Amino acid sequence: MSDGASLAEAGWAFAGDGGAGIGGALERFLQSLPLRPRLLGLGEPMHGVEAFPQLRNQAFQHLVEHDGYRSIAIETDCLAALTVDAFVAGGKGQLAEVVRSGFSHGFEKAEANRELVAWMSQYNRRRDASDRLRFYGFDAPMEMTGANSPRPALTALQAYLATNLEAALLPTTAGAIDTLAGADERWSNAAAILDPSQSVGASAEANTLRLLADDLLALLIAESPRLIASTSRDEWWRAYVHARTAAGLLRYHAAMAETSDARVARLLGLRDVMMADNVNAILAREGQRGPTLMFGHNLHLQKGRSRWHLGDLSLEWWSVGSIIGAQHGDEYAVLGAALGAAPRQGLNAPAPDTLEGTLSALPESRYLFKATSLITALSVFPNLVLRTDTAPNNGYFPLDPRELNDADGVIFLRDV
Repeated sequence: MSDGASLAEAGWAFAGDGGAGIGGALERFLQSLPLRPRLLGLGEPMHGVEAFPQLRNQAFQHLVEHDGYRSIAIETDCLAALTVDAFVAGGKGQLAEVVRSGFSHGFEKAEANRELVAWMSQYNRRRDASDRLRFYGFDAPMEMTGANSPRPALTALQAYLATNLEAALLPTTAGAIDTLAGADERWSNAAAILDPSQSVGASAEANTLRLLADDLLALLIAESPRLIASTSRDEWWRAYVHARTAAGLLRYHAAMAETSDARVARLLGLRDVMMADNVNAILAREGQRGPTLMFGHNLHLQKGRSRWHLGDLSLEWWSVGSIIGAQHGDEYAVLGAALGAAPRQGLNAPAPDTLEGTLSALPESRYLFKATSLITALSVFPNLVLRTDTAPNNGYFPLDPRELNDADGVIFLRDV
C-alpha cells in the first residue's frame, strides 16, 4: 500500500455539498473519542473564507438533529450576540438588522451567518421554550486595534440591579458611571494599542470603575436567588453577561496602559481569559440541555499554546481552548482546520513538503482525521515543514505538523 493510500485511509472523506457528508464523518469522529464532549470546538485557519462557516452550519444542523446539541457559541461579541439569541428564541426584530447588529468583527458580512440565524429561528418555531436552540458569542467587544468602553455594559448591569433591588444596596448610580467613564471614544482610541500612554486604563476614573464593576458583579451573584425569582433566569443571565464583560474590559484596559515588554502577549491572553469566562458560563447555563458547538479561529480553540509572529514580536499565550481543555479534560474536544488553496483570498497552492501540500495530494478534496490517526499516518513523511506562505492580509495560520496533538481531530479542505 502506498504512503498516500495509507494517509487517505487514516481519515474520513466527506462531500462538500450537504450536511450528510460532514455529518457522517463527524459521527465517526465522535464515536472514536473516550467520551462524548460537552463542548465541541470547530476551528477555522482563516477568517473570511465562506467555506468554513458553511461547514460549521452543516455540522451544527447534524449535531442538533442527531446528537442533542442545543446551543452554538461563535467567536463574536458576546453582548451583540444577545440580539441574535433573542431573535432565534422568539423572532424579535428583522433578520437583516439582527445579523447586521448582532455580529462583530465584520462577520455580519458572511452569508453563512445569515443562514445560520434563519435556520435556528425556523427550527425553534417547532419547539417548546425549554428545547429551543440558543445562540452565544464568546468573544469580547473589542478589535485588534482596541477595546470598547465599559460604560454600556456597566450601565446595563446597574440598571438591572437598580430596577430590582433597594437603592441602599447599590454601590453606585448610573450618573456616576457616566461621569467616570466619560466619552466612549477615549476608551477605543486606536493609538493606545501601540502607545500605552494613550490608554485611559491607568487613570483614577478607570481604577474606580474597576472596583465598582467588581462590587456590582458580587452584588449580582449575592442577590441571584431573589433576582431570578423576581425577574427570570434569562434576564439574570443577560445581566451576568454584562457584568463579566465590564470587569473583563476594565482589566484589559488596565493592561493596555502597562509598559512591560510582555504587554502585547498579555493583552492577547486577557482576551482569551474573557472568552474562557464566557464559555464556562455557557456550559454552566446549558447544564443538562445538551452539548455546545464552539466555532472560532484555530489559534483560539486549540488546546496547546498559541503562537503568533507579528512583525518583530514573537508572541505566546494560552488560548480559550487550552484553558477550557485544562479545566474540563475530555469534556472538551476540538477539530482544527487546514486549508490548501483559496485563490480569491490570495492563498496559493501549498508546497508539497508541508502538511497542507501532503494532504492536497490525496484523492478526495475534504477529509476529517482523528489527530492520533493522522500523526501515525504522517510518520512516513518525516521531513514535513511548517507552511510559510500566507494570504495578503496575513490572516491564514497553517497547522504545525509537529503540534497536531493540540487538537483531537483535523478537518482539511483542499481548496475553496
